[in-house]
This record gives sequence, structure tokens and C-alpha cells, in this order.
Amino acid sequence: MWVPGPPPARPYDRPVALFVVEQDAPLTVAEAWRRVTDWPRHGDLVPFTRVTVTTPAPTGEGTVFVARTGAGPLGFDDPMEVVVWRPPNGAEAGFCRLVKRGSFVTGWAEIEVGPTRGGAHVVWREDAAVRPLPRALDPLLRAGAGVMFGQVLKRLLRAPSDRS
Repeated sequence: MWVPGPPPARPYDRPVALFVVEQDAPLTVAEAWRRVTDWPRHGDLVPFTRVTVTTPAPTGEGTVFVARTGAGPLGFDDPMEVVVWRPPNGAEAGFCRLVKRGSFVTGWAEIEVGPTRGGAHVVWREDAAVRPLPRALDPLLRAGAGVMFGQVLKRLLRAPSDRS
């Protein structure tokens, strides 16, 4: 059985809000991978957020997308770049690493999708910092982000997705 890898070393000069969410799904690994790497679909599930892919398809290393969160003129952009892209291949788990390239939200996210007896197991690991927030608020950021992304992950894997 596939076991997710350990989180990488933290490459920041200050503590950041590392969180990990995991979800099993009765899907093939390929279908779970497709759903969790459907970037615009994330915007459908994160409140007040729209995700736009700014580079040509298909997704791969170098793909850039922007999550715009806000209402009207109030909001912020969270640009991200895919720096590692290894789709699942047979019994080998898929792995994707995103780096946040913005000035407001910094950090990275990793997605791993591997097989389980009943389908697929997805691990979403993210280490993020919101620049204006003091370090003392990192535990709140970690808790809030973990809950929100846990719900998003469940919905990505549960809900039908017609996008390709």
C-alpha cells in the first residue's frame, strides 16, 4: 500500500502555517488526480474565489494559475506555479508541488494521490504565510485553512466534475 511521504523541510525564515489534510475516495487514482488538479474547480468551491489558469493547457511544470479571492475591488491575487508535476503512473503515486508567487500569500502546496484498497488516497500539504499577519496568528491561519481545504478536498472528490 502507498504511504504519503514526509513533509519537506520548511524553507522560511519565520514559522508558517503548515497544515495537512487527507481524504480517501472510491475513485481510481487517475480520476482523483484529475479532480484535485482541476484548478478552476477549486475556485468553484472556495468562497469568494475564482481560479484562472494563465498558461496554455495541459497542466505541467511551469503551469501558472491565479486564485483571486475577494468581492468587487476588495481582494487579493494568489498566483501559483506548478514546479513539480508527476501524474500517477500505474502503481506509482502522483505528486504535484505548487509554489505561491505572490506578495500577499507566500508558501507552497503539495498534492499526493496514491492507491488504497478502496480507491484513492489524497494528501494535501500546504505551508502558507499571509504577509501582513503577525506570527502569533499562524495557529489560527493553520486551523482555518485546514478546515477550509479539508472541505474543499472532500467536495472535489465527491462531486462530479465535468471539466477536462
